[in-house]
Amino acid sequence: MKNLVDQINAQIELFSANAAAQVEKNNKAAGTRARKAALELTKLLKEFRKVSVEEAKK
Repeated sequence: MKNLVDQINAQIELFSANAAAQVEKNNKAAGTRARKAALELTKLLKEFRKVSVEEAKK
């Protein structure tokens, strides 16, 4: 679970950096990278929820 949280934090940082570059510098490629990071973050958060519920049942 620790590894999963680390992956989520890495994706959040990646998303934040690329989203900021898109907004501040109008960098279209950064927007694409931010959207990709957002999709990966969605997957990781769903996995976190699943693992968290399993851990709570123990």
